[in-house]
Amino acid sequence: MRSNGKGLLTKVTMLAMSAFLMLPLASVASAQTWGYGQDRRDRRDDRRDRRDDRREDRQERRAERRARRGNDGYPNYGGSFQLRQTALNAGYNEGIKEGRKDNQRNERYDFTDESTYQKATKDYSSRLGDRSLYQRYLRMAFENGYNDGYSGY
Repeated sequence: MRSNGKGLLTKVTMLAMSAFLMLPLASVASAQTWGYGQDRRDRRDDRRDRRDDRREDRQERRAERRARRGNDGYPNYGGSFQLRQTALNAGYNEGIKEGRKDNQRNERYDFTDESTYQKATKDYSSRLGDRSLYQRYLRMAFENGYNDGYSGY
C-alpha cells in the first residue's frame, strides 16, 4: 500500500490548526484561575481587615472603661481625691488581712460577715467628706483585698 502524501499533509495541517485554535481557550482558563486566586486573596484580606477593626473597637471600649473607672480599676463616684484614696487603701488593706485570716482558719469565703466591711468607717474622718461615699469606696476595695488575701496573695 502506498501512503498518500497529500492525506498526511492534510492531517498535519488540521492538527496544527486545532492546536492554534485551542491556545485562546488555554489562556482564558489560566486567567480565570488567576482571578479565582485573586478573589480568594481579596476575601482573606477583607476578613483580616474586619478582624483588625473589631480588635481595635474592643481596645477602644476597654480604654474608655478604664478612663471612666480611673487608673486603679475602681469606678469614680466623685468625692475628693483624699476621700477616695483613703477609703480604697483602708478597704484593701483590711480586706487582705481578713481574707488571709479566714483562709488560715479554713473558714468559708465570705467578706460580708466582717465588721470592717459592714461598718466601712476605718480611717474615716468628717474632714474627708461624705461618709456614705467613703463607705462605698471602702467596701469595693475591701472585697478586692479580701479576695486577694483569701487566694493567698
